[in-house]
Amino acid sequence: MKVFSPNEIAETAAGNKYLGVLVAARYAREINALRIADSPYGPEKLTTRALKELTGGSIEFRLVKRRRAAP
Repeated sequence: MKVFSPNEIAETAAGNKYLGVLVAARYAREINALRIADSPYGPEKLTTRALKELTGGSIEFRLVKRRRAAP
């Protein structure tokens, strides 16, 4: 099992470790939506796989501003 340091995550997530964890969690949810037979990751934990992909530079993401409801 690999342990990811906050600094390692922050380097890949534009200097913000919290953003990195949020991106990895969202990616893990996307992997979880796949059927188990279609998942290329096998028995590895999804969160660990997502953090590996993030720190490896395989995940591309962009921030989208939140839309506010009209009053």
